[in-house]
Amino acid sequence: MDWQSLRRVVTDESSDGRSRILIDGAAAKLIAVEEAGLAEIWTASLTANGLLDVTDTLKDQDLKLEPDADAVKVRWFTVEPEDASKSAEEREAAAAFGFGAVGAGHARVDTSRHAMMHKTNTLDVIILLKGEVDLLLDDGGPTRLTPGDVVIQRATNHAWVNHGDETALLVAVLINADAQ
Repeated sequence: MDWQSLRRVVTDESSDGRSRILIDGAAAKLIAVEEAGLAEIWTASLTANGLLDVTDTLKDQDLKLEPDADAVKVRWFTVEPEDASKSAEEREAAAAFGFGAVGAGHARVDTSRHAMMHKTNTLDVIILLKGEVDLLLDDGGPTRLTPGDVVIQRATNHAWVNHGDETALLVAVLINADAQ
């Protein structure tokens, strides 16, 4: 995955109310192991002042899976093809490491169906841009997704599983459901 080829463009208004570009460049933060990873695009408080804040706060924050309370987070993420040669123990260790690295070990509430299963208290809009992935939930068969598909993930236990040959690229908009 060429993370540097991903471009974020963030708009702003000047003091006289004219629209302009605030940021035109690479992701604010990146965490990746081989081809799996996530890259932060933007975060903002869900208040009028927060939405208008021009500070790229992601550069000063530790990378974490979930947005803060009353906040939204936008990111790219990838799902690399599953490696059938890895044992269940190796897949579990990799999942535990990955979720721990983004402060989300607590999100792994029931991994009995797949090591990457997790549940966050967020409303997520997920858009598949490239490749194919399966959405795996607690019940039912996997749901195959192809480019252009959109998933509204409503704080349920889930995993993204790639049985294909190429790394899948997705965009996620996460809205914290802990609003006061």
